[in-house]
Amino acid sequence: MADSKRPTLAVEDRPERGTRATKRLRRQGFVPGVVYGGSDGESTPFKVDARLLRQVLVDGSALIDLKIDGNVRPVIVKDQQLHPVREQPLHIDLLEVRLDEKIQAPVAVHVEGVEESPGVKEGGVLEQVTHQLNIEALPTDIPDAIVVDMSGMEIAATMHLSEVPAPQGVTFLDDPEETIIATIVVPTEIEEPEEIEEETELVGEEVPEGEEAPAEEGEAPPEGEAAEEGEES
Repeated sequence: MADSKRPTLAVEDRPERGTRATKRLRRQGFVPGVVYGGSDGESTPFKVDARLLRQVLVDGSALIDLKIDGNVRPVIVKDQQLHPVREQPLHIDLLEVRLDEKIQAPVAVHVEGVEESPGVKEGGVLEQVTHQLNIEALPTDIPDAIVVDMSGMEIAATMHLSEVPAPQGVTFLDDPEETIIATIVVPTEIEEPEEIEEETELVGEEVPEGEEAPAEEGEAPPEGEAAEEGEES
C-alpha cells in the first residue's frame, strides 16, 4: 500500500533487452532499470521516464513507492549509473524491502551551522571528510540524510562519528572513533619571498676619460687603425 508521505515512482515493464534496446530507450527519454527482491526473489526489468526519475531522486527520500503492473512495492535505491559528464541517470537498480525488517543502507551526510562555528569565524576552513555513512534501520526509519551540526566547532578541531547522535531507530555501522566527519583546518599563510637586490658587477677595468677601450680578443680593430698598421709595415 502506498504512503502519501513517500514519493511514488510509476514505471513500465521493460521487455526490451540488450545494448541497442537500452540506447533506444534513452533516446526516447527513458531510463532502464531493474527491481530486485520481492516474495518470489526474482528481478523485474522496467523503464521509467527520465524526468520523473530525476524528480524523485532530487526529493532525496530513502524509501520510494514503486508502482509497476498495478502493484505498489516499497523500494530503496540499490545502485545507479550516472553519465560521467552530465550526471544524469543512465541505469538504476532498486531493491524491494519489507517494512517490518531492518536493512542496511548508505545515507548521505549533510553539515550545517558551518558559518556560525567559532573556528570558521576565526578564519579556519571546514573540510568535510565523510560524505556517506552506513546505517541499519527499518525502511521507514531510514533518514533522507544524517544532519551534523558544526556550529560549536573550534579552530583546529576534529569531529568524529562518536560525537554525532544517531536518529531514533538508526544504528551507525561505521567505527565511531575512527570515522572522521569533519575538521576545521588552520589556513596556511603564504609568505611572500623577499626581494633580492641584484648587484651589477663591472666587467673589466674602467677606461680613463678620452681613451678608447681595447678591443676584445678576436674582434676586428676599428676602421682607420687597420690602415695605420699597414702603413707602418
